[in-house]
Amino acid sequence: MIRTLKQNESSRLLETNYIGNLSYIYQNRPFIAPITYFFDKANDVIIGYSAEGHKINAMRKNNNVSLSVSDIDSVNSWESVLVQGTFVELSGSDAKAQLHIFSLGVKDLIINKEHRKLDFISEFSSKIYKDDLPVVFQIKVEEITGKMRRN
Repeated sequence: MIRTLKQNESSRLLETNYIGNLSYIYQNRPFIAPITYFFDKANDVIIGYSAEGHKINAMRKNNNVSLSVSDIDSVNSWESVLVQGTFVELSGSDAKAQLHIFSLGVKDLIINKEHRKLDFISEFSSKIYKDDLPVVFQIKVEEITGKMRRN
């Protein structure tokens, strides 16, 4: 049986994952790239970061984006959400603060979900205090839709 997820179910799926597929438009063509993200439910934003490059340049030109997140156990057991939103680039202390929230949130998710310690999270933390910050951004959530299938 396939059914539409309720809003709280869609939010839960976003909150309990940290890898999604970001869709954006560049020169009238769709692109999809996997990203690590953190869903800040209280502020209704997705937080992410990236080095300068194709994805960032494209989103600066067309800030309409979407993020797809799925939990797939099998062909008959899955959940998937699609977030429609707007890319907003952050800078200065806002970028540092959001990168901090991102790093703590992703760290907690990985520790709780995968029951393992992280060494690479210190990389995020060290970037917060240096001048070579990556491009930190938010996706302001405009709509969340979801589906699920269970037999």
